[in-house]
Amino acid sequence: MKTILLVSFLSFTILSFGKNDRDIIKEIDDINSSAIVSLNDKEIVKSFKEFIIAKTLSDSIQDNYGSAVANYNLGNIYNLMENYDSAKEYYFLSLTKAKIIDDNYLIASIYKNLAEINKDENNFAKAHQFLMNALKFTAKKNLQTLAEVKKLNTVEFEIRLNLSELYIAIGKSQEALINLLKVGDYIKNNSVISSDISYYNYIYGTFYTHKELYNNANTKFKKAIALIENDKESTDYMLLSKIYKQLSLSLAKSGNNADAFLNLLKHNNYKEKYLNEEKVKQNLIIKSKFLIEDYKNNAQKANSERLLQLEVANKIKKVNVIVIIALLLLIISLIIICFGYISKRKMSSKLELRNKQLIIAKNEALKSSELKTKFISNVSHELRTPLYGVVGITSLLLENSTLGNRDKKYIKSLKHSGDYLLNLINDILQFGKMEAGKVELKNTSVNLESTIEHIVNSFEYKLQETNNHLKVSIDKGVPETIKCDKIRLSQILINLIGNSVKFTNNGTINLRVKLINTKDNLVNLCFEVEDNGVGIPENKFNSIFDNFSQLKDSNINYQGTGLGLSITKKLIELFKSTIKLESEEGVGTKFSFNIEFEIDKLKTENRLHEQDLNKIKSLINPNETCNILLAEDNKINQIVTKKLLEKQNYKCTIVENGRDALFEAKNNSYDLILMDINMPIMNGNEATETIREFNKNIPIIALTAADIEEVKQNYNDIGYNKVITKPFDNYEFYQTINENIQKSKKKEFVNTQAS
Repeated sequence: MKTILLVSFLSFTILSFGKNDRDIIKEIDDINSSAIVSLNDKEIVKSFKEFIIAKTLSDSIQDNYGSAVANYNLGNIYNLMENYDSAKEYYFLSLTKAKIIDDNYLIASIYKNLAEINKDENNFAKAHQFLMNALKFTAKKNLQTLAEVKKLNTVEFEIRLNLSELYIAIGKSQEALINLLKVGDYIKNNSVISSDISYYNYIYGTFYTHKELYNNANTKFKKAIALIENDKESTDYMLLSKIYKQLSLSLAKSGNNADAFLNLLKHNNYKEKYLNEEKVKQNLIIKSKFLIEDYKNNAQKANSERLLQLEVANKIKKVNVIVIIALLLLIISLIIICFGYISKRKMSSKLELRNKQLIIAKNEALKSSELKTKFISNVSHELRTPLYGVVGITSLLLENSTLGNRDKKYIKSLKHSGDYLLNLINDILQFGKMEAGKVELKNTSVNLESTIEHIVNSFEYKLQETNNHLKVSIDKGVPETIKCDKIRLSQILINLIGNSVKFTNNGTINLRVKLINTKDNLVNLCFEVEDNGVGIPENKFNSIFDNFSQLKDSNINYQGTGLGLSITKKLIELFKSTIKLESEEGVGTKFSFNIEFEIDKLKTENRLHEQDLNKIKSLINPNETCNILLAEDNKINQIVTKKLLEKQNYKCTIVENGRDALFEAKNNSYDLILMDINMPIMNGNEATETIREFNKNIPIIALTAADIEEVKQNYNDIGYNKVITKPFDNYEFYQTINENIQKSKKKEFVNTQAS
């Protein structure tokens, strides 16, 4: 296909050389019109060639309308030849162009055709999605001419017929009836051909059959038959065959076996006529397929020769231009040379762009995914920065003992909203990273009981709000410390517990950690989260883990992105495990999974001799105030971070950019630096790299609202000792600061002893 497009483009480059865009657009419209006539006359191969030419010319000058029409009709040709993959490819190409030019009729028609293909492939969910998309664009009738509104009404009529048939097929009778009534109103108020009215009555009859209203169904089927048989211009044998078959079944179910048998005979008669017509149609399709393939092969063989001819033609044209220019005055010659050079460069750039697009088409999806991931990461950074202030200030206010109960309730509600937003941001970011394949597990030492306790405490407000009770059970044989990715394991448990809290009121949620077995230095643990909430219907078991999947209940408003369980399933698979679901509506739900961990038998590596350890501890006076330099440009974040530090008896000096941080580090003594990465004048990375040129020992901790995985890739090379993501956990924040100050003091002690 790429070769055909390239050959066609090169063939018409010479013909179109020297023409302006307006002339080429007129030529494109003429070719498209001629191709449509050929297609209607069943000259499929001729139509195919003309649409390929129109597409190539349209793309060369970025004529979106011409390209949209050509791609749409190429999709129709492949659809006719039952090559549905190629049909979809061209429909989507046309859809992209049609959306650029806001052609609502063409967009709706494309969606309708895509829905019909997916319906034939029994993909009813996707077919329904495409039909609903089509309806949205038929509703956009503002600022449209009467002719355009009429076209939109016509395609809306066809879409609603398809929707009615689809709803009947999937057992949604109420939705089917709504669309049938709207189609009936359209028929009353507009001029509709008898074949469409017949099809409408056939679908209505099918609806009545499913409702077991056989007399009503028989009336509709007979009306449909009469409309077709009275149409002298054409007879739709396939539709007649289907109607007689349904009428026969309806008569049989209503007890009229004799008439049922007679109508079955008519069904067989018309089916035979339809099959004869279908044979002729298939012969035409097979012949067209063969000729199109032959056309492709010939075009490919002629490619090299045409390229050579193009090169020779270009050389001849250059020579002719030089000869003509030589006869003119010097100034005019220079102008013509410049104009010719610009024109040729423009055409050359367009040709080069088209060729590059053909070569790198397979990489476009990857680039799109990377762009989306980068966008999500940037947005999450911008959201996390103010969210740090919200969560931090509410945490500080909650620790104020002078607050009344009502004020504490309001602030807890505010903190819960902040935590909810943070989880939402993390879900979106995690989803983007997983799609890009950038999630890897990190093995660190984790105190399992402490981690679970911290997770449970984070649900305190939500449990009070829903009047739920969370019980934790950990088997006695479970090791105190294991090696795993604490962040990913915590996210799994938070998502599962949060899901149970969301769908449970006045109930009990159980978190269990069961010991399966231990072998050598490995332990196999089973995690269970069980609730007695609303439960999950059995028909939702497979789809509940899909992206954006949510349980829908008209009586309850469940918030969320629909990504939680999808992300949880993928994270568990990263641990080389699978999630199991047991649920019953009205009884409750249980999620469980098994993971094998390495047991961390040494809680602290490279432990110093007790005497040396005591000497190191003696260097750090508990009453001594450590000086910390905070580089942060956000005023609210300055207040929050300074308050947190002062609570632990740290002295805090604040600067607003990397340049001031560099000045302070040079001229004053600090025990540790907290460095925000994104700051004006000089950012944190630049400041840290410069500080490391004259001070390699002072601990520098990066503060960032960006994705920590992205920062962690090179934070050691920059000179950071650690990275903390905002909004951070207060306990982890203090622990990180204390550990780095301790390590710095220990290093000073060891160096002193060595000297």
